[in-house]
Amino acid sequence: MAAFFKKRALKNPGNYGFFSKFTYYVPGVADLFILLVFLLVGVLLGNLVSLLFGLFLDQKDFVEYAMLVSYPLMFIPPMIYAGVKSAGKSFNNQGVRLDSNHFKPMGGLVCALLATVATLALGFCSDAITSAMPQMPEWLETIMESMTSGTLWINILCVSIFAPLFEEWLCRGMVLRGLLGNGVKPIWAIVISAAFFALIHMNPWQAVPAFLLGLLFGYVYFRTGSLKLTMLMHCVNNSFALLFSNIPAFKDMESWRDIFSGPEYWIIMASCLILSILSVLAFNKIALVKESGNSDSVPALFGRR
Repeated sequence: MAAFFKKRALKNPGNYGFFSKFTYYVPGVADLFILLVFLLVGVLLGNLVSLLFGLFLDQKDFVEYAMLVSYPLMFIPPMIYAGVKSAGKSFNNQGVRLDSNHFKPMGGLVCALLATVATLALGFCSDAITSAMPQMPEWLETIMESMTSGTLWINILCVSIFAPLFEEWLCRGMVLRGLLGNGVKPIWAIVISAAFFALIHMNPWQAVPAFLLGLLFGYVYFRTGSLKLTMLMHCVNNSFALLFSNIPAFKDMESWRDIFSGPEYWIIMASCLILSILSVLAFNKIALVKESGNSDSVPALFGRR
């Protein structure tokens, strides 16, 4: 038996890392609601832990350390559920890798550079929409500021590491991969996963740019199958926002219009839009292995050899 599993591991290199724990769970549309319910359970769990923190910490430390602990806790219930489902299906069902490496003909480094440029460019483009939205409520603005103005290492860990890791696992690794793997047309799978990504941000001021970026992340994932790449894109976007929020000259900036006024703003906007389109066209050169995208299939442990 041990020899059999060793043989399977050699046949499927990299199949036993963190991402592989979820390989055999390819959630359908109905499963997405189950994952959302487990995410809400995680939110309640995180809030309960935060309340406990509030009993022992002053307000400043409470906000920082509660976020550090409660944010990862949000994703533990859906991860446990997905892991159990995957283990149960691994012996008879074909799996689909969460992370593949379809970067030809450009190569991984060029794809990473293009993805970074496209993320920053589209992030700037989203400013045209968010700047036209009503003023953010003061209580929400306070919460948002607390996520970027506290202890730097905590902010980096939560915003630049935890968020890309957990949210990409859920929105691209679970939701998009699942929709594509269950026969949903790619265009709709990408749109639905982007809407899911927007929904979990729970406020329109974050949801609008999250939806636009979710479309980009989804298309890149569809073409490359690389969850590492979308995590990089997510990290770039969040780190860029975190960086500017900690620069005194930009700390009170609500829109890029506060820095670039008149024609200058729209020239940069048009340039960023063109860069975004050119980047998408570049990723379009990556040939599809199958209609459902470039996430590699993995045979079942016993069912298929």
